Amino acid sequence: MKILYTNFHVGCGGGQDTYVRELALAMSRDHEVTVATPPGSWLGEQIKRLPRITSVDVEFKPRWYRFWRETLRLRRLIREQRFDIVHVNGSPDHRQVMLAVAGLAVRPEIVFTKHNTYPANSFGNWLRASFGTSRTIAVSDYVRTMLRRESSYPNIVVIKHGVRSPEAERLNEEERLRRRSALLGASADDSIVLGSAAGTGAAKGWADLVAALTLLPETTRRRFRVWLAGTAPSIEQRAMVEECGLDAQILFTGPINHVHHLLAATDVAFVLSYHESLSYACREAMAAGCASLVTKVGGLPENVTPWVDGWIVPPRDPQAIANVLMHIADKPERMRHMGHMARMKGRTEFDFDDFVEATYGVYLDAIAATARLQRATPANLPMRQWLHKLLRIALRRHRRNQKRAA
Repeated sequence: MKILYTNFHVGCGGGQDTYVRELALAMSRDHEVTVATPPGSWLGEQIKRLPRITSVDVEFKPRWYRFWRETLRLRRLIREQRFDIVHVNGSPDHRQVMLAVAGLAVRPEIVFTKHNTYPANSFGNWLRASFGTSRTIAVSDYVRTMLRRESSYPNIVVIKHGVRSPEAERLNEEERLRRRSALLGASADDSIVLGSAAGTGAAKGWADLVAALTLLPETTRRRFRVWLAGTAPSIEQRAMVEECGLDAQILFTGPINHVHHLLAATDVAFVLSYHESLSYACREAMAAGCASLVTKVGGLPENVTPWVDGWIVPPRDPQAIANVLMHIADKPERMRHMGHMARMKGRTEFDFDDFVEATYGVYLDAIAATARLQRATPANLPMRQWLHKLLRIALRRHRRNQKRAA
């Protein structure tokens, strides 16, 4: 099978970039894989270092005067390579792929993964769903429900992120303590390390954790160390941390490709976002043996069983976070047991090979469905009549979804 993955992020796209990279690498073992990304993007640079994968530079958000030139370049690539599957991952690349394949005699199946919880009821979404989507992957039950309620996207299947098992990063207690001390200054036996690879944007909610720490008694607060991976914080964000008197206890690591070495020295992970589809960072941390503190938004709660392998709190609620932190500080043995349960869940529910197999199954299903449709379509049906038939089907589907939403 020949597969083209597309991703529009110019810089670092976080979990979405990881999704494409890991999926492309896994599929490249048995298939011909190409990844199209904007020039100089984080994902593009990562792909160029990987074996067996072809990297192609394509601008998916070009200036208006370069849009059609880039679309025609993409069209030539798809026509010449004759891909079986084009797997798109966002609105800009989805739109461009839809336009690029229009009218092609041999057209690939387009699979779309919905990675976020942004509304999907616009006219642009309707066009892409009706004329540029064979199969739709929702990364959580929450996203599937949202798409069914408000969009025209067809053939929706839920495939939650799978993560690679970080067995090589498991440390003995001596090495774990050494690493905690070296990275975070957590040298005391009762130190508690909190960490997040979900990013440093304001919508990631980590400022609520900072506020929660200020609500703790001073002796308890001193026990906590925090690391955050992602884009460097703004001047205002750093000033906020300093005003809270926590600059010596919080480490901003900057962007890093792999966080396993940090997770191995971490007690509890946190993703306190204000909107989130599922969170690759949360699943990666749990698979590494970190109980996780998450907010009750989007698909985040689907990762955690409360008080078994993590905690769920309302968004924007520092007091609720502080209550959990007090519990962690009072009962560290419970925290370690919950970390063990998180690791077990990672093995059984976040299995990477199952994730790849399920995604490949979607590809096969899309190809098989088109083959059945072609056999059922009269060979002498005029193209114009066939296009009108497709349009009527798409309009009926759109009206049905509108009635369902009402």
